[in-house]
Amino acid sequence: MKDVKFIKGIRGTDTIMQDGRDQVAFLGRSNVGKSSLINYLTNRKNLVKSSGKPGKTTEINFFLVDEKYYLVDLPGYGYARLGEKQRDKLRKLILWYLAEPRYGDKVVVLVIDARRGIGDYDQQLIHILQEQAIPFVIACNKVDQLNQKKKHQLHKEMEEAGYEHVMVSSLKKKGGEMLTEKLGL
Repeated sequence: MKDVKFIKGIRGTDTIMQDGRDQVAFLGRSNVGKSSLINYLTNRKNLVKSSGKPGKTTEINFFLVDEKYYLVDLPGYGYARLGEKQRDKLRKLILWYLAEPRYGDKVVVLVIDARRGIGDYDQQLIHILQEQAIPFVIACNKVDQLNQKKKHQLHKEMEEAGYEHVMVSSLKKKGGEMLTEKLGL
C-alpha cells in the first residue's frame, strides 16, 4: 500500500458506493484497536484517528489505496457510554453498509480483541456476513497481550468454528503481512 488517502466519510447513500472499486471494510467493537490496525497495515501513523475515548467514529470513512480499492473504516459498536439512541444509529449504519448492494467486491475484516474473543454482537455480525455472502476474515488483535497457552486456545476455537482468522498485534507490528495476504492485497 503505497498511496493511501482519505476520500470522505458518509452516513448513508452516496455515489462512492457505486463507483465499482472493491472495498475492504474494517468492523469491530469500540476499543479493539481497529484504527491502530488500519494505520499499521497502511504504514501510516495517523491515517485513521485513534482515540482514548471509544465511539468517536460516527460515519463510514473511505480511504483510497493506490487508486485501486477502498479501505473502509466502519464505526465501532457496543460502546456503553454512548446513549441508546446513538448506539442504535451506529448499529443501523453498520447494518445498512453490510446490506448495501455491491458494485465491486466487498470483504470485511472483523477485528476482535484477542483477550475477549468473540462476543454476542460479533457473533450476530458473523451471521449477517454469512447470510449476505460477504467474505470475511477475523483479525484477532492485541495477541501480544496473551500468553502462548491463550493464543493457542483462541486459535483452536477459531479453527473449530471454521473462521478464517489471523493473529495480529498493531502495537508490536505482527501479523499484518499474513492479513494482507489473506485479503489478497
